[in-house]
Amino acid sequence: MAIFLGEKLNDLVSALKDDESFFEPIDRHFAMFLQGLDRDNSGGLAMAAALVSRATRQGHICIDLHRFSGRPLVPGSGSNSGCPHIDSWVEQLKKSRAVGAPGEYKPLILDEKARLYLYKYWEYENRCAQILTRMSSQEIDIDQTILKSGLSRLFPIKTSVEIDRQKIAAVVSVTRGLSIITGGPGTGKTSVVSKILALIIEQNPGVHIALSAPTGKASQRLFEAVRTSVVSIDCKEDIKATIPVEGLTIHRLLGMKAGSRSPRYNARNPLPHDVIIIDEASMVDLALMARLLAAIKPGARLILLGDKDQLASVEAGYVLGDICDTGGIHKYSRGFVEMIRDVVGYDMEGGAQKGMQDSIVELTKTYRFGPDSGIRRLSESVNRQDIKRCEDILLSGSFKDISLIDISVPTDISGYMSERIISGYEAYLLADTPQERFRLFSRFRVLCALRQGPFGVVRINSLIETILADRSLIRPSGQYYKGKPIIISKNDYNMRLFNGDIGIILKDPKDNDLKAFFPGQGDSVRKIPVGRLPGHECAYAMTVHKSQGSEFEHVLMILPDRDSPVLTRELIYTGITRAGKCMDLCVDMHIFNASISRGTCRTSGLNALLWEK
Repeated sequence: MAIFLGEKLNDLVSALKDDESFFEPIDRHFAMFLQGLDRDNSGGLAMAAALVSRATRQGHICIDLHRFSGRPLVPGSGSNSGCPHIDSWVEQLKKSRAVGAPGEYKPLILDEKARLYLYKYWEYENRCAQILTRMSSQEIDIDQTILKSGLSRLFPIKTSVEIDRQKIAAVVSVTRGLSIITGGPGTGKTSVVSKILALIIEQNPGVHIALSAPTGKASQRLFEAVRTSVVSIDCKEDIKATIPVEGLTIHRLLGMKAGSRSPRYNARNPLPHDVIIIDEASMVDLALMARLLAAIKPGARLILLGDKDQLASVEAGYVLGDICDTGGIHKYSRGFVEMIRDVVGYDMEGGAQKGMQDSIVELTKTYRFGPDSGIRRLSESVNRQDIKRCEDILLSGSFKDISLIDISVPTDISGYMSERIISGYEAYLLADTPQERFRLFSRFRVLCALRQGPFGVVRINSLIETILADRSLIRPSGQYYKGKPIIISKNDYNMRLFNGDIGIILKDPKDNDLKAFFPGQGDSVRKIPVGRLPGHECAYAMTVHKSQGSEFEHVLMILPDRDSPVLTRELIYTGITRAGKCMDLCVDMHIFNASISRGTCRTSGLNALLWEK
C-alpha cells in the first residue's frame, strides 16, 4: 500500500484494509490507485473511491455521500473506520484532481447533490436522462380519424363505466415517442402489442419495427405472444403481414459482438427501425439501456414493457423503476387528459404539468388469475408488504392454488420435495419427442433465492437428480445424460445461444451421440454438440433472477432457512408471479416475513433527473 500512497497515508485510509468483510480487494486497489494519482489529497478520496467501487458491484449507480458522512462503515463491528463529515468530505473531493463536476472527464464525478459516480456510470445516467426526457416530450403526427377507427375495432367498448387501460396504452404508444406499459402478471402487457403495432402500421404502412428483450428466452416469448394474438385482431391481412416475424435480444439488435464493447449500431450509426419494442424492461441495466437509447434514430418510437415491481437488473441500475418512479403517485397533465377525452372519450383525473407521467400507463386488470386466486392475493399482499395478510393467506389453507411447506423445524428437505419433483418432471422425462419434452418441462420449475448453500440452486439440483435417479427416471453418469435440462449462462453469438436459453440433453437419432437440443423457430429444434456449448448449468432448479420473463403452470419456490440481504420483497414477488396455476412455498415464515419487509434500494440520480426532484 505504501508504494501507492507514500507517507501521507492516514488512519482513515489505513482502515480500508481492516474492513475486509466490507470491502473486496478490487475496492481497496481502486482506492489506492486514485490516491496514488492525487497524493496531496487526504484519505477522504480513498474512502470515497472504495465506497463507489463497492456500490457499483452491488448494483448501485453512485453513492450518496450524506448516507455515509460521519458514520462508521460497519455499525457495531468495533472497527474504527469511518467517513469524514459531509462538508469537509465534499471540499476534499472538489480539490482532488481525480474528481470532476458533471460534464468533466475525470475518474470520479461529484454532482451538486453530493452524489459520487464512476465517470462511465455518470455518463450512462446522463445519456439516459437526456434521451428519455426528449423522447417523452416527442409527439407523433397522426391521422386522428384513422386512429379512432382502429381503436373502435381493436378495443370494442365493454362497459359504459370501465376504463380500458390497454386502450389508453395503445393511444400513448401511437402518439408519443416514448411509452412505458407496466403492470403485474397477466395484465396483458404483451397481448396488447399486436394491437398497438396494427394501429401504428395503419398510420404508416412502411414503418420498420423491431421486437426485442434482454434475453433470448424473453424475446422469443414476446414474438410468440405477438404471433399468437395477431391472428385474432380485427385488421386487414396486409397489416398483419407487416408485423415482425422474429424477436431479437437487445445485444443482437444492437449488433454487439463477443469481446467487443462497441455495438455496431450507435449514435453515429443509428438503428434503422422506426418502432422498437422492449419486453421485460425491468431486466435492462443502465449500461445496456444507455447503449440502446443512443442507437435510436431521431423521430423513432420506443415502447417499454415490464413489471416495475419485479427484481431489478442483475447489473447496475434500476432503470424501469426509476423511469416509473416506483412508489410515487402522479396525475396526468391537462393536455394528456384532454387528448384522451377527445380520442377515446374517457374522463380521467389530471392537472399536473406535462412530464414523464404522460408516457406511462399501468395496467391493473389481471386476466390470468380469478378473484379467488391465492397466487394473485399473495403477490399483491407481498407487493404492499402486508405481512399480516400474507400470513393469513398462507396459514389458512383456504386457497387451492397455493400451499405452504414449513421448514422452520430442521429436517431433510428431500422429504418435502420428492412427491412434487416426481409429479413435476416425470412426464417430460418419459416423453417421446424433443418438442413434447420442451412443452412438458416448461410446466413446472423449482425456484431458489440463492445459488449456494443447503437451499441454493447447486444443492437443490443435485438433490433433484438423486430423487429422479431413485425412481429410475434418469441415469446420471458423468456431466451429461439423457433428459438433463440445462440453462445457458453465457452468450455465444456464433452458436446463437444466449443467457437464459433452455436446452435438454438427448441422444441424436442420427449418430446416437448426446447433444443439447434447443427450441427453434416454430416447431423445429436445434442440435448442438455438448462440446460446443457455452457456459451452462443444470436447470431442474434455477434462481428467481434467472426465471424472469418465464411463466410456469406450477412453481415450487424454496427460500433458505437463514436470512440474507438477497431476500427482498421484489425477489419474493417475482418468484410468486412466475406461477400461473399452482404455487408451493417451501419457507420458514420468519424468514419470509423478514424478506417481504425489505425492499430493493439502488442509489442513482436517474429518477431525480427524470422527475426533477
